[in-house]
Amino acid sequence: MPAERTQFSAPELLAEARDRVDVLLAAWAERIGTIVPGRTGEALAYALNTPGKRVRAALVLAAYRSVGGISPAIAAVAAAVETVHTYSLVHDDLPCMDDDDLRRGRPTTHRAYDVPTATRVGYLLVPVAGLVLAQAARDLVLPSGALGRMAGELFEAGGIEGMVGGQWLDLEAEGRALDLDGLMAVHRGKTGALIRAACVLGGMAGEAPSPALEALRRYGQEVGLAFQIADDVLDVTATSAQLGKTAGRDVALAKSTYVSLMGVEQARAEAEALSQRAIGHLEQAGLDAGALGALAEYIVRRES
Repeated sequence: MPAERTQFSAPELLAEARDRVDVLLAAWAERIGTIVPGRTGEALAYALNTPGKRVRAALVLAAYRSVGGISPAIAAVAAAVETVHTYSLVHDDLPCMDDDDLRRGRPTTHRAYDVPTATRVGYLLVPVAGLVLAQAARDLVLPSGALGRMAGELFEAGGIEGMVGGQWLDLEAEGRALDLDGLMAVHRGKTGALIRAACVLGGMAGEAPSPALEALRRYGQEVGLAFQIADDVLDVTATSAQLGKTAGRDVALAKSTYVSLMGVEQARAEAEALSQRAIGHLEQAGLDAGALGALAEYIVRRES
């Protein structure tokens, strides 16, 4: 296989991640549509084909390259991460959760189909992610045991110790005022877990040693919180058209946010500080912080 380019700006990396992952997910949507019949199969394809910024996918690519990875097959690992992310969004938007009508600029899955179908789609996307990851491990020609470790990382991030646990804490906190520690506990799971896993999975795919994986894990943990803080700021400063989802939902649901605790300007400053700490973890470990550093800065300065 031809080698990957190693240096990209954040816009270039995000564009590449979108192009490559969207092609893979479209192919998987078509394949799954032949396996899962009827309305559920159609809704699965709809969810998989929903466009997105692909920040998590870009983090996978950048982390892989930071440890010397060169195979284009890394895009399939990124697609597996995005599939888990899509499952979380389908369920997060349900009426029993955040009850949202708009996601990534188009109707949420339960609005395009119905609530029972969307609920099934969310569950089914988890094994689909496993299929995508298994294909990625084969294409990358990873050693025996690598797939199991990578699957453990991905599905732990998507489960009770990650996104599911964070979402539960988030629902429990609606209408209650959280302190900063409580808010961080919510978002280290709900938002941060999969972002952290994306970084670690890129390192695992590149067969990185333990110190490099730990640096990527710490980078991902800091960037995950920075991402959520930026989201909280955008929820009160951007429009629905800019976001591709309904703005102002945090206030409507009476959620504690970094903005409600700190105000907009202090929240922005905290996100910047987290971004710089994230880059520092990479530099201390001697990893190439170019692409990951650019993504950390993009995450806190984005406008959507």
